[in-house]
Parts: sequence; C-alpha cells; structure tokens
Amino acid sequence: MSRVPFYLKERLESLREKVLHEEFEASKLPSWERVVLTWAVLMAFWIVISASLEMRDLALGAAVTLMIAAFMRDLLTEDIRRSGHILEKLLYFAFIYLPQYLVIMAFRLLESNLKVAKNVIFMDINPGIVKIKTDLHSDTGVTILANSITLTPGTLTLDVSKKLGETYLYVHWIDLETLNREKAGEKIKGDIEEWLKKVFW
Repeated sequence: MSRVPFYLKERLESLREKVLHEEFEASKLPSWERVVLTWAVLMAFWIVISASLEMRDLALGAAVTLMIAAFMRDLLTEDIRRSGHILEKLLYFAFIYLPQYLVIMAFRLLESNLKVAKNVIFMDINPGIVKIKTDLHSDTGVTILANSITLTPGTLTLDVSKKLGETYLYVHWIDLETLNREKAGEKIKGDIEEWLKKVFW
C-alpha cells in the first residue's frame, strides 16, 4: 500500500498546526496587558481571602500581587482573545461576560436536573457516547467547555481529541437524543461555547 496518503495527511496536519500557531501568536495580548489582567484577578482574590479593605492591607496586597503577576502573567492570560482596550475587557468581563456565564449555567443546571429526574422517574434512559466538534482552539477554552458539560447532570465529557486543527469532545449522554454530530453538539453545548468564544480563541 502506498505511503503517499499518509505523507500528505502528515503534511496537511503540520501545515494546519503552523497556521493555528501563527494565528495564536498574532492574537496574544501585549505583555503589559497580561500583567494588568493577572494583577486584577490576583488582587480580587487577595481581597476575598484577606476580608479586609483597610489601606495598609490593600497596599500590601497590591505590591505582592503585582510582583507575582509580573512573573506569572502567561499562566492566566495565554489563551485570552485579543480585542479592544484593556479597561473595556475588564469591565465587560466583570459586568457582562461573567454574569452571562453564571445565568447560562444556572438555566442549564435547572433544565438538566429536570430532564434527568424525568428520565429516572419514567425509566426512560438511553445512554450513549457522542462525538461533538467545538470551534474553540485554546486549551483553557476547551477545558472550561468540557468541565461545564460535565457539571450539567446527564452529560459527562470523557475525552478531548485534536486532529488536523479541529477539536472534538467525546461526551457520555444519559439520553442519546440524536447521533447527528451537529444537532448533538447544539443540544449539549448550548450557549456555553458561544460565550467562551467571546473570551478565548
């Protein structure tokens, strides 16, 4: 059997990885924005765990978290999509994106709990594993999507597969409503993926 198709497949995969890497590098935030975003998150965490708004504690927290943010800036912000001014990003995330995610997850948890309760009461269980595609490329975005799916009762993310620049999730579904990949993806992911695409690439 000829090895040409395998060679072409490998070449195609390496080219797609190269294009994705270039897109990722182009979409990275500038260093100072990564420091500021990391500092804002760490400072909020400092205020929560110190439970103090005294000036001395805030000044100490600001200095310590700034030093940590300067060294650890890539850990939290590596996958964040580059868009708009940093102040705009912080305000959008704090007052729009985060409340949106909490509302979406609250509705999905309520809906999934009712569906699972109905399946258990009427013994209408049809379990199966379905492979769904996601448009997210960043590890952080895919991880949050997989964990959000697992958090909702009735679905459990088993594995993540990346091939030829595309990412797929293998999900165990307590009530396999369809084997169509696109329809199953719409039902399982809901609005979570669209929300994540606003923040992560």
